[in-house]
Amino acid sequence: MIELTRRYWFAAAHVLRNPAFDDARNESVYGKCANPNGHGHNYGLEVTVTGEPDRITGRVVEPETLDALVREHVLAHLENRMLNEQPAFQVRVPTAENIACFAQAALEEPVAERTSARLLRVRLEETRRNHFECGEPR
Repeated sequence: MIELTRRYWFAAAHVLRNPAFDDARNESVYGKCANPNGHGHNYGLEVTVTGEPDRITGRVVEPETLDALVREHVLAHLENRMLNEQPAFQVRVPTAENIACFAQAALEEPVAERTSARLLRVRLEETRRNHFECGEPR
């Protein structure tokens, strides 16, 4: 088995606020990220798939195919968006953890249907100090 990881970048904004909390609790839980005006990040997204290399091409998956799936199923919903306004984050706070899990869930089926590979994990870098992984552990 071989693992292939592709890296993508996107900019997005969010407000970390739980509607069930009052202002004081939101500020206590999310700090300055609870600012109602929002703030943005330049996110790094790594998508890792695994599988056996094709006997003819020698590849686990064609990079262009994976790129198209990520664009269609993840970036189209996140890139240059206010994440709180997106359907995926109407019922959950758009924390980096939830963004990573959104990407994992959004890609699992399309990767399985359109490639011979299996989605292994998604890693989201929010800042130089924070990154989050969803999927199978390393």
